[in-house]
Amino acid sequence: MSDAHKAALAKGRAEGRVVRDYLEGLRATKPKRGRKRTPETIEKRLAKIDEEMSDASPIDELALVQERRDLHDELAAMSETIDMNSLEAAFVDVAKSYSDSKKIAYASWRDVGVDASVLKAAGISRGA
Repeated sequence: MSDAHKAALAKGRAEGRVVRDYLEGLRATKPKRGRKRTPETIEKRLAKIDEEMSDASPIDELALVQERRDLHDELAAMSETIDMNSLEAAFVDVAKSYSDSKKIAYASWRDVGVDASVLKAAGISRGA
C-alpha cells in the first residue's frame, strides 16, 4: 500500500470521525417533545420511588429499581455538556470533502438535521 493510499485512508477516517461526532451531538441536543424534565423534577421522582419501594410487590419493585436506574442515568447525562460550537466548526472544515467522497446530497444532510446555514458555511449547496 502506497503512502498516498495510507494518507487517503487516514484522512477518510478522520473526516468520518468528525462527521459522526457532529451528527451524534445534533441528536443528543435535539429538543424532545413534551415537558422538559429538570434535575429538580428527577430528584422529586427519585424520592417518590424510595417511598413506593417499601410496600411494592416484587414485580413493582423491579420496575421501580429500573426506573430509578434510568433516572440516575438521565441526571448524569444532564451534567454532561456538549460543545456544539467546536463540533460544528470541525464539521464545517471537513463536510464538503466528506460529502463529495461519499456522494452525500444536500437533502440527505438536511434530513438528518444539519442546518442549512451550516451546510452553506461548509460549501455544500442544494445543487451538489
